Parts: sequence; structure tokens; C-alpha cells
Amino acid sequence: MGLGGVILAAGESTRMGRDKALLPWPPGSPKAVSGPGFPTGTLLSAAIQSLKPYCDMVMVIGGRNYATLRPVVDGCGAILALNPAPEQGQFSSLQIGLREVLNRGRDSALITLVDRPPAQVATFRTLLSTFENRDRNIWAVVPESEGKHGHPIVIGIELIDLFRKAPPTANARELEHANQSHIAYVPVDDSRVTMNINTPEEYAALASDMCI
Repeated sequence: MGLGGVILAAGESTRMGRDKALLPWPPGSPKAVSGPGFPTGTLLSAAIQSLKPYCDMVMVIGGRNYATLRPVVDGCGAILALNPAPEQGQFSSLQIGLREVLNRGRDSALITLVDRPPAQVATFRTLLSTFENRDRNIWAVVPESEGKHGHPIVIGIELIDLFRKAPPTANARELEHANQSHIAYVPVDDSRVTMNINTPEEYAALASDMCI
């Protein structure tokens, strides 16, 4: 039925001190580049563009930052959905995104976090190839780098239903681990899948590394 992209971007970014979704990307550039109705050069726009080649649609979940995300989402041709209670946690945003994926006629999802650098093209291809060729016992495909699990992940209707039926305060990682026999963990040569950008220091370090 199709693959829907979901980007979780409703966090408060308290440790960063500014909305991580709107951080300039690539890091180290002086500011986001903007054009009439098409803001680009942010971590969010990079996430959207990374998912678009593989998805029928890309859904961004915002919270209190909904209005500030709107120009980037619209400019990149994605869809913006509101989490009215982002204080319930990231899992509540995931549930909203998955509900929208189903409502719009898709039965699987490619999910990532806005505070993680876009994965390499080879990583997307590996994950999606594994998902397309999985047996019916596999509900999701998760990348693994240096022994750590990361994003983006690809999930089918079985895990979508499991996530949707859980309480909003549930934890996706715990539900995933409880169903490990149904998860395919795929090693990838891509450190970005486990990289988080939570603080100004982490962002500065990433900018320095990318300039080398």
C-alpha cells in the first residue's frame, strides 16, 4: 500500500537552547538559506529531503514549535501534523504520525528523529531492501552501528498496530526489545544512525568533524 515517512520533531530542545529542527544544515553554515516559500538548509529540511526519495509522503510531527516548523515543512513539500500534548513524550508523537500514515492509505513507515543527521543513501537502500525481502515473521528493520541500534527504522503494519494500541506514555524502545524476535537488526557502516545532537557542544563538535 505504500511507505509513509515520519519525522519526530515535537521536542522542546531544552538542552540545545534552540529548536534543533531549525539548526543550520550542514552544520557550521552561518544560517539557513531561505527563498520565497522555500526555506532550506536546516536539520529538518535535510531530514525531509533524505526520506522523500523512498516515501509516498513525509509527515513531520510538531508540538509547541508547530508554527515555526510550518514554513520549512511546506517549502519542502511535506505534511505537518500537531501533537497537542508533546509533554507526554516522543512516543505520543510517534502514535500521531503512525495514525496519519494509516489514514492516508499507507501500511508501513520509515521513521527518523529530527535531532539525528540524515543517514547515508547506502543505509536507506540497505534497510529498505531488507524490509522488502523480509519474511512474514519480521515486523521491522533497524540499523545497527558499532553494536548500537539507531534510526531510521522501517516498520510494517504489525508493529504499527502494536505501537498504536499502547498507551501514549509507553516507550518505543521497550516495546521493540519485547518483540526482538520480530525485528531484523542490520549492520551498517554509518555512524550517523546512532548520532544524537542534543547540546550546543555536540552540534559544534559535529560541525568541526564535517569541516575536516
